[in-house]
Amino acid sequence: MADDTAGPEMPRAIALAWGTVPSPQRGPKREFSLDQVLDAAVMLADADGIDAVTMPAVAQALGLTAMSLYRYVSSKETLLLLLQETGMGVPPESIGQAKGWRAGLEAYAEASGAVYRRHPWMLDITISGIASTPNNLAWFEAGLAALADTTLSREERVAVVLQVSGHARFRALVERGYADRADEAGEQLSGIVLSEARLLGRLVTEDRFPELHATLGSGALVDARFDNFDFGLARLLDGVAHYIGPTVGSHASPVR
Repeated sequence: MADDTAGPEMPRAIALAWGTVPSPQRGPKREFSLDQVLDAAVMLADADGIDAVTMPAVAQALGLTAMSLYRYVSSKETLLLLLQETGMGVPPESIGQAKGWRAGLEAYAEASGAVYRRHPWMLDITISGIASTPNNLAWFEAGLAALADTTLSREERVAVVLQVSGHARFRALVERGYADRADEAGEQLSGIVLSEARLLGRLVTEDRFPELHATLGSGALVDARFDNFDFGLARLLDGVAHYIGPTVGSHASPVR
């Protein structure tokens, strides 16, 4: 009779990320460690994007045959999962050292953005659920820990961390898009923004888009002194603070 209490079998890719796959006892000795293979994959991705990371390309970077690489990772899907885990790294201590939940989440958002700036290709990896690899879980833990002394329920803490993570990811996605446009055009980012505003000025009429027309006329879209994303994160956290209320102290509160 089947054991209904048995947990699901751990996929090999996840086991590799956790270091629980034993080294093979037979076969030729490996020339590289798995970490060295992943370092080579990260270098390819940093240079030419996620599409450049193929099994033959990584093998060539290491001086291996494509078939030899399968002794380290069994598929491209496994390679990409481990690549994302390597690129994510561990969360910085600044998150846990921050004073108060708000400062902790601000540090969390800043650190998340820094990861995407270092490795823009990570924005091209599809999110299909909560990643079950150690570094990804360490980031999730850091976000939840920032909220540990609040009265938010466990479900509410998860929701807040996901919102802050999503904000950081969207910011990085937009910033990368503008940066890529500027590079392709050989212009400064400010020039791209100004050209965009001028084009909109030709297309947006007051009768059809009255609010957008007024916004363009005010210069709001080209005001470099105002950071839309900093403002958005601040208002998001204001909303959380208002929801929590004034009863939060420095000591842990019971979890609802």
